[in-house]
Parts: sequence; structure tokens; C-alpha cells
Amino acid sequence: GGLRSSARCYPRAVSSDVAEWPPGNHLTTMSDRTHHILLVEDEPSLAAGIRDNLEDEGYRVEHAVDGRSGLRRLQQGGLDLVVLDVMLPELDGFSVCELARAQGIETPILFLTAKGAVDDRLRGLRAGGDDYLAKPFHLEEFLLRVAAILRRGSTASEGPFEFGGNQVDFATYEAVDWRGDRQQLSHKEVKILETLVRARGAVVSREQILDGVWGQDAFPTSRTIDNFVVRLRRRFERDPDAPRFITTVRGVGYRFVFDEDSPAPEAEALS
Repeated sequence: GGLRSSARCYPRAVSSDVAEWPPGNHLTTMSDRTHHILLVEDEPSLAAGIRDNLEDEGYRVEHAVDGRSGLRRLQQGGLDLVVLDVMLPELDGFSVCELARAQGIETPILFLTAKGAVDDRLRGLRAGGDDYLAKPFHLEEFLLRVAAILRRGSTASEGPFEFGGNQVDFATYEAVDWRGDRQQLSHKEVKILETLVRARGAVVSREQILDGVWGQDAFPTSRTIDNFVVRLRRRFERDPDAPRFITTVRGVGYRFVFDEDSPAPEAEALS
């Protein structure tokens, strides 16, 4: 099994058990439309528990019982999130994700992985997954992760983010820099920049970036984050050595400074 409430551990997610989750304790912030989630899980009781709780949160849920049918549904589009088990009949979850990404499908994917299988989780992230959760998991954590991924998707759907003459599309990973040059960003670059932007001027620690972008059981060093930040500055800062937007808070992490908080650069002040 794989579903736990915050109070008790249930070996299997039976509907009568998970129904004890307090009604009305909605963790999601619903937009003006219902988010559409595809659940790909072959264990019937776990799938029923997950589906019931997602629907209680107001989501529209479809269920596929094997990887091949899950991929076919994913290819049809119209989904906001895929909750994807790794160990599936017909086609495993890693292959589903890799094939979808190779076909240009960017629908967010939340992997469900075997407990303690760190290598599996890392492989899932490398395949293009957006997040993962190890079984057995707490129901509250699962719902929070779903809500967080959907919020990121809502941010991406708002259109390109503009700052300092740059335009970044978080949905397509494409950007146009202040020179007018087109840039194709990596998955990690987009997620780091989006994390800083969504903090709305607050300082984001390196640990928060590691957890949010790589996940709690991945093991990159803080130096890895620093290297990605250097790459972002080279793309979007007019003077990467004296950044105006992606700033360092020494000993803590990074802060994105919005235009209205920033002094005009000298080149603009002289024009």
C-alpha cells in the first residue's frame, strides 16, 4: 500500500479509511476551472483512495491502470497533472515520462516511487518528472505537492514573465533576453528562476531551492545551485558580476529583485 493519514498509517488505502480525512480542509486554491488530473496506478485500493481524496479536493480525475494506456491518454492532451506510479504493467512509469517528454509533452508529472529507492527517484527526475513521493506517503503531503505543482502550472499559463528587457516563458522554457537573442532554458534553470520569482521578493535559501527543484532525497550540493544561478545571470543580467535582479543574500541564499525595487542601470539612466 502507499497512503497514510497524518494521524495513522494505513497499510492499504481503502476508501472507508481515507474518508476520515476532515471534510472541508481544502489544501488547494481552485481557479475558475477544475484542474484535470490523470492517475496512472495499477493497485486498485491505492488508486481508489487517491482518486477519492483528489475528487474531494475538487479535482477532476481520470484513472489508467497501466503505462501504455496512461501514455495514450497523456498524448491526447487536456491534462493539468499526471500522478504516475513507477512499477506499472505494459510500460513502466519512467518510460512513460521519457516518451512523453521526447514527444514535447510538458504536462507536469508527479511520480509515486518505492520507499527508499533513491536511485529510482533520481532517475524519475532525470526523465523529466516534476516531483516524486515515496510510498507509503502521508495524505496531507500528497495533496500539498499536487496543489504546489498546479500552482506552478497556473503561473506558467499567465504568459511570459518580463523583467529588465527579458521575457521568460515558464511553460515552454523559451526566453528572449535584453539583447533580443532567443534562449532555450534547461528544466533546472526554469525551476530555479520560477522559484525565486514566486517568492515575490523574499529571500529563498539554498535548502529551499534544493528541496523544491531537486527534491528532499536528491543530493546535489549548494555549489550546484550556485552554478545554475551563474548561468541565469549570464543569460539575463546586463552585468552578471553586479546582478540587478538575481541577487545573493550572503550566507542564506538568493532573492529576486523586481523592477520597481531596483535602481535603473547606468546605461538606462544616461539615455
